[in-house]
Amino acid sequence: MNIVAPTGSAPVIAIDGPSASGKGTVAAKVAHALGFHYLDSGALYRAAAVASIESGTAADDEAALVSLVSGLTLRFEGDRILMNGRDVSDAIRTEEAGVRSSQVASVPGVRAALLGLQRSLRTAPGLVGDGRDMGTVVFPDARLKVYLTASAAVRAARRHKQLIEKGLSANLEGLLRDLESRDERDRSRAVAPLAAAPGARVIDSDHLSVAEVVDQVLAAYREVG
Repeated sequence: MNIVAPTGSAPVIAIDGPSASGKGTVAAKVAHALGFHYLDSGALYRAAAVASIESGTAADDEAALVSLVSGLTLRFEGDRILMNGRDVSDAIRTEEAGVRSSQVASVPGVRAALLGLQRSLRTAPGLVGDGRDMGTVVFPDARLKVYLTASAAVRAARRHKQLIEKGLSANLEGLLRDLESRDERDRSRAVAPLAAAPGARVIDSDHLSVAEVVDQVLAAYREVG
């Protein structure tokens, strides 16, 4: 996979959590508040998922997936994600891409291929990265580690609202089943299973607004900074 990004070292805030926990929204807002760069690791795996779907590559064919991922060119332009020059910002947010990305993320070779890429995005003045292994694998030396969680029911309701607002069809019960299956797959995978990093600040967002969660993360960063 090819991406133009400078290398270096800078403070990192790692925000992990299960699918639809709101970590991406929170991470982006924290990065904006601090003037830091933002890494949406889920977008990388979703792009790989879209590429595998479009190419007909099986989710369990490790050699083919690694070859496919290694040949991708990704570019991030604001909220837009370009894959091989094509805007896939909407394509990577479909439920099909989400389910496939969880499967692809369980493949050791794919995770290894994306590890160096993610670390290369650590540049001054700092980076806020969200995902499922930011604090445990990608940036184990992060200055602040946060584990953002919420119940599966709350996460399914949030995802349902998000899809409906985008004009996409969605079934709440189906979304809940998919999230529960994805949670189990992410927790039980052999490589980088989903878990709170040692020393992470655990934030349950069931009854918190996005702004309240962002405030808690910023306050925690001021404490460790």
